[in-house]
Amino acid sequence: MIESLLVANRGEIACRIFRTARRLGIRTIAVFSDADTDAQHVREADVAVRIGPPPPRQSYLNIASLLEAARTVHAEAIHPGYGFLAENAQFAQACLEAGVLFVGPPAAAIAAMGSKIHAKARMRAIGVPVLPGYEGAEQDLEHLQSAARRLGMPLMIKPAAGGGGKGMRIVTSEGEIAAALAAARRLAQSAFGDGSLLLERFLPAPRHVEVQIFADQHGNFVHLGDRDCSIQRRHQKLLEEAPAPNLPDALRTAMRSAALLVAREIGYVSAGTVEFLFDGSEFYFMEMNTRLQVEHTVTESVTALDLVEWQLRVAAGEPLPLDQAQIQLTGHAIEARVCAEDPRRDFLPSAGTLQLMHWPAGEGVRVDAGFATGDRVPDDYDSLLGKVIAGAPSRAEAAARLGAALRRTYCAGVHTNERWLAGILDAPEFRAAAHSIAFLEQHGLRLREPELAGIESTALAALLLQRPSAAAEASPWEATDGFIPNLPAWVERVLAVAARRYRVRTEFEAGLAVAVILGPAERDDGAGATRLPVTQLSVCRERVAATLAGIRVTGRYLRIGQTLHLWLTGGAHDTFTLEDPRETEFTVRGSQGTLTTPLPGVVTAVAVTPGQTVAAGEVLMSIEAMKMEHTITAPFAGTVLAIHFAVGDRVPEGSELLELAGEDVPSGERTAPGAGHAK
Repeated sequence: MIESLLVANRGEIACRIFRTARRLGIRTIAVFSDADTDAQHVREADVAVRIGPPPPRQSYLNIASLLEAARTVHAEAIHPGYGFLAENAQFAQACLEAGVLFVGPPAAAIAAMGSKIHAKARMRAIGVPVLPGYEGAEQDLEHLQSAARRLGMPLMIKPAAGGGGKGMRIVTSEGEIAAALAAARRLAQSAFGDGSLLLERFLPAPRHVEVQIFADQHGNFVHLGDRDCSIQRRHQKLLEEAPAPNLPDALRTAMRSAALLVAREIGYVSAGTVEFLFDGSEFYFMEMNTRLQVEHTVTESVTALDLVEWQLRVAAGEPLPLDQAQIQLTGHAIEARVCAEDPRRDFLPSAGTLQLMHWPAGEGVRVDAGFATGDRVPDDYDSLLGKVIAGAPSRAEAAARLGAALRRTYCAGVHTNERWLAGILDAPEFRAAAHSIAFLEQHGLRLREPELAGIESTALAALLLQRPSAAAEASPWEATDGFIPNLPAWVERVLAVAARRYRVRTEFEAGLAVAVILGPAERDDGAGATRLPVTQLSVCRERVAATLAGIRVTGRYLRIGQTLHLWLTGGAHDTFTLEDPRETEFTVRGSQGTLTTPLPGVVTAVAVTPGQTVAAGEVLMSIEAMKMEHTITAPFAGTVLAIHFAVGDRVPEGSELLELAGEDVPSGERTAPGAGHAK
């Protein structure tokens, strides 16, 4: 068995690999960039080595730095995890030449599937079904445009290298081809160092079904069942499950056999996944991921096997622990990817310090996490914080168990998607296994978290923010109950939540809140206000319960200064802030005259120049953040006055990107209130 293992990765996958390594008595070695100095994977390792500054190309993608780290700490083996260099044949070969075991397939097998262009041609030659497309070596953009027109619409554009949905573009009309090819090439070059693209016929609503395979160095091949990964957004998987539901037995058998044929064709070793598109009657080879998948956890749940342990044993030269007849699948498992992104702002990535990161626990619930309370989520890398997995005897039980676990996940400091994911699990289409990769495109709007907080949660937040400090409880001089001799006791403040501001009036009797009155902050005459009597309020540590207008409300909260995070039981998470009236005018004036970025990232394209007139919705800039490209568009028609960033510049969240004047504003008085829209 391997004695020391360096994981050339970060976050939850590094922590997950360390868990198995520790169980096997293997010394664990972490690597980290300057952005991850105090990260969880660094804290959990026996040894940690700095490999460079935050940009991936200078750290986690720097082969020389990784091998030097391995040499310095005498690492016997390197596990690449997933992402970064996990599917880089050059890295696997460099490890071999440096005398370090690479925990994964041989370089030749990675190379065989590293280019989707060559992989699809090879699979077609051995009889594996492949969608019609263009996989040629001619990569001139004009030639690609011609090939796209010949194939017809709708069309999918993909980077030939890499995976994870990065850089993919769907084209539905010929007028979109040129811009889509350019955008896909930019991100392919940035993310994978290879701008080659392939084109393929786009199936509007297929299922994404994949087969987990395993092979050793002695010529043994097995499959570990299949998975369904059809719940996707922007080609990124969100929910994965094993086994794939509602597949005809004959087709399931054929798909698993095809996956093993693919693995044998390229001389595969270690864990790998063969991905297919299933249109309801036929399946088509999509790609092979020559690494451990993010969703390997659901396969582990239904097989009761540790796939990382299998990888380590195979890398050490051992045969597969089991043959095909010995592998049994039992029950059902579903995984949810908890990411730092904001469902209320079109899923923009979110970065910052985690003021709270509480992961769920319970029967049948597993958590693979890479972040904890106090950790900083950098904007340099993928937005994945961790994964919540639920296993149960049936699919319905697994979905219910996972939904409950996601609602017991509490995060503050960055925006997260766990409650939105819980809503997907409740959708009748998902429960009936009638979904496809188009599910969110078709039903996403009705699954969105509400833009506005409920009136009960807003009232409860007002009560919590009005509560005195510990010192005030001991001193009548610091009480906040509005006491005035011989007059009614009340306190009025302005409370902000999401896109709304409320004028909140709390009434007191004998120092206890008895009612909350909520109305629009813009009105001071009481019009449109709602009165909620308070008949009970109890607060114990981070838990709160109240009866408001006869309705029992319970939840968990976290207060930091004048900001309150509130999670109602079974409901959404909202963030409330008591406004300081002294700052209101400054905030409004400070937002005028510029377009600001709603997320941190790196400028990848600037589509306009100073003096140029633009139409509403026209693309102004592109920003890459957390491995996704986002466009900043004009909120109205106008003229570009100034541009403050160039391609390659890093921009913090809230940065002033450019100045845009509306058409109806005199040239000497042009301002542009508000922020650009990212989509």
